[in-house]
Amino acid sequence: MPFGFNNRVLHVDLTTGSLTVEEPGEEFFRTYLGGRALIAHYLLKLVPKGADPLGPDNVLVFAPGIVTAAPFSGQGRNGVGAKSPLTGGFGNSEVGGFFGAECKRAGFDALVIRGRAPRPVYLSLNEGRAELRDASHLWGKEVLETEEALRAELGKGIRTAIIGPAGENLVRFAAVVNDVTHFAGRTGMGAVMGAKNLKAIAARGKGALPLHDPKKVKALATWQTSNPQYTQIYHEHGTAGVLRGQQLAGGLPTYNFQEGQFADSEKISGHTMTETILVDRDTCFACAVRCKRVVEVDTPEIKVDRRYGGPEYETLAALGSNCGVNDLHVLAKASERMAALGMDTISTGMTISFALECYEKGIITKEDTGGLELRWGDGRLILRLIEDIAHRRGLGNDLAEGSQRLAQKWGRGAEELVLTVKGQEIPMHEPRVKHALGVGYAVSPTGADHMHNFHDTAALTESPVLQRMREFDPSLQPIQAHGFSDEKMRLFYLFSTFRHFLDSVGMCHFLPYSPQQMADVINGVTGWEVTVQDVLAWGERGATLARLFNLREGFTAADDKLPRRFFGPFRGDSSPTGKPLDEEGFRHAIQSYYAAMGWNADGVPTPERLHQLGIAQDYAE
Repeated sequence: MPFGFNNRVLHVDLTTGSLTVEEPGEEFFRTYLGGRALIAHYLLKLVPKGADPLGPDNVLVFAPGIVTAAPFSGQGRNGVGAKSPLTGGFGNSEVGGFFGAECKRAGFDALVIRGRAPRPVYLSLNEGRAELRDASHLWGKEVLETEEALRAELGKGIRTAIIGPAGENLVRFAAVVNDVTHFAGRTGMGAVMGAKNLKAIAARGKGALPLHDPKKVKALATWQTSNPQYTQIYHEHGTAGVLRGQQLAGGLPTYNFQEGQFADSEKISGHTMTETILVDRDTCFACAVRCKRVVEVDTPEIKVDRRYGGPEYETLAALGSNCGVNDLHVLAKASERMAALGMDTISTGMTISFALECYEKGIITKEDTGGLELRWGDGRLILRLIEDIAHRRGLGNDLAEGSQRLAQKWGRGAEELVLTVKGQEIPMHEPRVKHALGVGYAVSPTGADHMHNFHDTAALTESPVLQRMREFDPSLQPIQAHGFSDEKMRLFYLFSTFRHFLDSVGMCHFLPYSPQQMADVINGVTGWEVTVQDVLAWGERGATLARLFNLREGFTAADDKLPRRFFGPFRGDSSPTGKPLDEEGFRHAIQSYYAAMGWNADGVPTPERLHQLGIAQDYAE
């Protein structure tokens, strides 16, 4: 009997309607775990080189991890992956909630979906059985309305992954929404789902995940609840709790990253949200942290439905400070509408802020905007543009393509203002404050990403991050926020690789578990005897497989770069701790990372490293 996995991968061909189950065996799961690594394996194996991301040849993979559905905080994650319609490369987004755990409890370790249904359908997973059902009556509905209809058909015990109108309309940064309030937002996975005419997946499981040694799993759960200090800020204020610190450091993205501080930041901070509109806290499967916000606004001007949860930090910054908006009620409404429509708040906010700066600098006029006046701080404009993007109306149709394609269309110097890496918009963390973070943006396989990345400020002094990473390398010491010292790049490699591991194993990044604790809980779940070096190898495997997919699709080391803005100063000297990146040091840091990963100077994994990681078979070229 397997522990930690069902040994069942469901393959769905939407074109023919066929459903088959693969039983890949224990060695497969010991190699790929789940999440990022498993997704990359199937994309390399099944997606033809050069495939259209919105065509039937693309493959959409839903992949929990080996520990997903075990009874301890933080394991309730699943990855969603495909060739990205935003970047043309490796697409992958991680999401919490309950759907990933329910998928495993329903008897499936992953879902591999190809083809295109001739009409809208949804996939029902029910205690080991799978069925495609007609979804014509659901097409066009928003996310909550869709889930309510599915529960009326299938019963209240289901958990869901749904797309909204943005996914149906192929917005290139459309999200997949788990359980109405959790989002696989980045890289446009909702558009891939929409292109396949797949409206939703509903899962119902039964029983608990079989564990090899429940005492080891319980030990980690007990440790976490006995040490709430590590996650208290997330419980109290959610991810929005970091906005105040970003402002103090001068790293709060403002006016499309032109400035590092926003004069009205406190009006939109997580602390203010807690004190004013927060009405409850929500959580993911078996997690005690309860970091998710539930907000409610009921004024004559704005009403916000609490059933859609509440804003994360990225939403408050991307649509708030970065667009000059200081109205928390407007931002709560924007968060609600983004959830209902199914769109990534980062790419949405950054694409809008790009357009606002282009208008500010005279690159575009009302002739380009359909008569709209694009001004910083106009919350009503933001709300209108969100609707227009999701439904591809007017200017929204152009914005729905993402800022990089839009810059190419507008020209006239717009390319100098677009802030993307590999086509994906920069998240709400400032690389001029945290220099290694910029390296992480550049080398990320998905385009700019702040999660499988390292934040320099976490290790300026003795800290829990340093203590955990010393399980890999006891010699690690505190670093400086700026620059690219060898010591910093060693820490960057270890920490970012650990996060690639977390995205493969099915873990939330906000839980403070160390590599040894993760090895112990994997052993408790599976009965395998793994070490912290196995943890590091799994992280390398996930990152390297994703790299291989990008190389096959034509990406090179030349794509591992940052926008020019981050090598220059802030406007108005608006960041007390920010400093432009040094170009020579940045290039040296990229090479340092390649070497640590076992890649050559061109960023290509060596045959020796592929064999060491046991993935040479995944790359035929």
